[in-house]
Amino acid sequence: MMEPWFDPNAYGWLPGTLLGVIGGGIGGPLMGACAPRGKCKRLVMSFLFGGMALCLISLIFGIIALAVGQPYGVWYGLGLPGILGLTIFGSLTPVVRKRYQQAELRKSMAGDL
Repeated sequence: MMEPWFDPNAYGWLPGTLLGVIGGGIGGPLMGACAPRGKCKRLVMSFLFGGMALCLISLIFGIIALAVGQPYGVWYGLGLPGILGLTIFGSLTPVVRKRYQQAELRKSMAGDL
């Protein structure tokens, strides 16, 4: 076994915690408050795709760590947040897009009155 990239006991929790903080910050205040009103679309979608990109990078590093023989705490600490983030952000993207489309439809219908 090779030398660990980082101490899994000290830093293995960090990627998952960051995913939770980013997800909570995007989910409540941004997606929950802005999307139904049709506000901040560029910001919300940027955070979603940025979160997916970070999770993809984390997953790739987790797979590389597994392939080169890193300890369990290293590859699991990187891979699990990557898989979870891609699944969660990826499944929420169509929902958020639909909320923005509904908001646009409401705005156009209100403009027709």
